[in-house]
Amino acid sequence: MISIDLLRNNPQIVIDALSKRGEENNLEDILSYDEKRRSHIIENDELKHHRNEVSKNIGQRRSRGEDVDESEMEVMKTVGEKIASLDNDIKELEITINDLLSRIPNLPDPDVPVGQDENDNPIIRQQGEIPSYDFELQPHWDIGERLDIIDLPRGAKLSGSRFYSLKGLGSKLERALIAWMLDYHTDKHGYTEVSVPYMVRQDIIFGSGNLPKFGDNLYHDNEDDLWLIPTAEVPITGLHKDEILEAIDLPKYYVAHTPCFRREQAAAGRDTRGIKRVHQFHKVEMYKIVDPATSNSELDSLLNDAEDICKELGLPYRIVQLCTGDISFVSAKSFDIEVWAAGCEEWLEVSTCSNCTDFQARRTSLRYKPDAKSRPQFVHTLNGSGLAIPRIMIAILENYQQENGSIKIPEVLIPYTGFDSIS
Repeated sequence: MISIDLLRNNPQIVIDALSKRGEENNLEDILSYDEKRRSHIIENDELKHHRNEVSKNIGQRRSRGEDVDESEMEVMKTVGEKIASLDNDIKELEITINDLLSRIPNLPDPDVPVGQDENDNPIIRQQGEIPSYDFELQPHWDIGERLDIIDLPRGAKLSGSRFYSLKGLGSKLERALIAWMLDYHTDKHGYTEVSVPYMVRQDIIFGSGNLPKFGDNLYHDNEDDLWLIPTAEVPITGLHKDEILEAIDLPKYYVAHTPCFRREQAAAGRDTRGIKRVHQFHKVEMYKIVDPATSNSELDSLLNDAEDICKELGLPYRIVQLCTGDISFVSAKSFDIEVWAAGCEEWLEVSTCSNCTDFQARRTSLRYKPDAKSRPQFVHTLNGSGLAIPRIMIAILENYQQENGSIKIPEVLIPYTGFDSIS
């Protein structure tokens, strides 16, 4: 959530930033409600001060045995009713203002390239050569069926379209990837592994920035008012909700594996074949809580941590910076990692590494004290996939195809799979 002080004192900065995103927001309404709220507060404070003075005076007169005019008491009753009415109006205005503010996306960092959509995202660099093959390649859905490791029809039979089932060595490969990624990030990069609930309360899903705007893309249990998480970012964002951390506690690095649940309504009709775009999938998520002064360098480090996974797996990949029209609702600056899938002949996004600045911290009231004498300030939060499992599986199956039809297992995974090929 953006700061009301920023909007109040520098509205043009907000207007220009949102314009770069291609967003239209009626900021005048928020400012009007804010002005009305502040005038109500001033009036209410004056009435309360007057009531206190009169009450004090009446008390003193009564202590001296003097009579109190009944009409004076009636006036004070009217004042009390006015105060109660203003208190209610102020609360309603605060709810309205916060609701409107919660629908405004984060402001893009000044060095984010301006653009309308993914077609305007610049490619920053590419690592590894796109391999060539002397035989005809297959897409992962054909590979999975031929090797009996991906069962799309039975996944659909169980839960409908865009669900899938793994079996045999396919299931073992998925489990190996999850375990290896968690070990790598904890052992090599210094993250603390956490296990978190897969269902969270509404205030937690709000704090991460998924509500109210993206409610239609989430799965919700109405009876208990719990939301299935679209990513581990959601519960990790809420881990320190309403806390004030000490400077010595920062930075905090977390990593978690969870299933992710997404309705993907906006993507209907796109990429529906195979396991590329599905309603339930596994992902390893990296998350950072940092001092605001270090968040840009922490983003570079986060991106490097995600890249290391691609390098270790020997997968060709590229880094794409998201333009202003393509960065997510909560992000101020983001980079995508895309791996090459040789069978599909396309680049697949396997991670988005983002600096969310203080946007999520404001929604969760997560602050820190720079020193003992300082007032609490909002932290900065960052997140990135480390990595998304189905698309990494796609890249392994398609890039490691052998002429005899088998799939070679990347060397780093063999201690986790217990086998070096699938045939």
